[in-house]
Amino acid sequence: MDKLIPISEMPLNGRHWYILIVASLEQLIGGALSTIVGIMLPLIMLAGQPKLTALDQGILGASGLAGIAIGSIIIGQLMDAIGYLFLFRLCPLLIAAGSVCVYFSDQPATLAIFLFITGLGIGGGYSLDSGYISELMPKKWENFMVGLAKALCSFGFIGGAAVGYWALLLDPSAALWPDLILFIGLLGICTFLLRIHWYESPRWLLAKDKIKRAENAAREFLGPAAEVRPIQDRIGAKGLPWYKMFSGEPLQKVILSGITWACEGLGVYGFGVFLPILVMALGLQGGGLEGIAKVEASIKTTVFINLFIAAGFAIGLALVRKLNLLKLMGWCFLLCAISLAGLLGGYAWHWATWISFVCFIIFETALNAGPHLVTFIVPSRIYTVSERGAGMGIATMLGKVGAVGGVFFMPLLLHWGGITLVLWVSIIIQLIGAAITFIYGKKLNLL
Repeated sequence: MDKLIPISEMPLNGRHWYILIVASLEQLIGGALSTIVGIMLPLIMLAGQPKLTALDQGILGASGLAGIAIGSIIIGQLMDAIGYLFLFRLCPLLIAAGSVCVYFSDQPATLAIFLFITGLGIGGGYSLDSGYISELMPKKWENFMVGLAKALCSFGFIGGAAVGYWALLLDPSAALWPDLILFIGLLGICTFLLRIHWYESPRWLLAKDKIKRAENAAREFLGPAAEVRPIQDRIGAKGLPWYKMFSGEPLQKVILSGITWACEGLGVYGFGVFLPILVMALGLQGGGLEGIAKVEASIKTTVFINLFIAAGFAIGLALVRKLNLLKLMGWCFLLCAISLAGLLGGYAWHWATWISFVCFIIFETALNAGPHLVTFIVPSRIYTVSERGAGMGIATMLGKVGAVGGVFFMPLLLHWGGITLVLWVSIIIQLIGAAITFIYGKKLNLL
């Protein structure tokens, strides 16, 4: 028999990469859903059925994200009670079912409900993927692989925009908007099929004293030499109640990890969902176009801009093991604010279009190299063992509140004050993110 090697000490191999990809598919689907909804909304408005107010647009844009927030909390709690595997297979089925129901919906209320259900499945996957990845990866690669899992959402943003553009090339009609959601359903079905031959969490089995099953699961995942052991620094750690997190040093950590995550959510999802509409508001799709041709051109521009989401993540992953995380996040928040100010100047004073393109590219690259990546990692780095469960839960919740709020208010801001108001509010929020990062990072001696 081969010499047994603890999971945390195994060399990185092909099995780890397979686990990463299959476990992270909801990250990709979440990015794709945000982009697909952003393409559906202008098509629905162009088609005129159903009729959407600015409030309806905000609700539809935020419904999936609200589902993600609720799903990550509910399924995150259930996975501790009933295990990972059943829920890991259920989540993609919820995604597929919700998407099919969206396809057959023709009223804002039902569209919102079924987008919410789709989001529930994605949010559950967000909780489960980090559980599987963090416990099955070698210790020295754990943070990198968790960050890489988050980075897979960039392919969802790019893929969703590309599918929308390709669909309009084949059928340049606003009436095709329901067809786009079927891409999300297809991704859900493929994810479920990949998880048929999957196994229960070895760590969860150990916690339930199912030692033999835990050993078998570890070897099914990583080969006959894999040995599963408890993580010693987590054994016997008593969790801190939520109410104790809102005073003293724990409160400073909540502000640092949670409010920055909320600020990041506006840029990632407020801009991500409504990017085709924002492109049209800025006039970046090209002049002289109307109707479906204008929407198609804006989606083509969206595909190009979204490529820099992946570029930003690549830069961030290259730097995350070399630089102070909070410095990386703080300076990238500032760079986001500066680039948005450039967009505002270009719009107000009619600068050359290429200047606005460069500003948008800098914004997406900085956002994803810094805040989008780092806010996902920071909570696990700054909380002690006793604070970790409550701290990560609060940070995740605040991040989703920021994302939902950003998406909900984006069309309302456009209605109230146009793209100028959107950019001013966005600049202020990025500056708040930078200020909190530097002020509380210094207070906690993390800079």
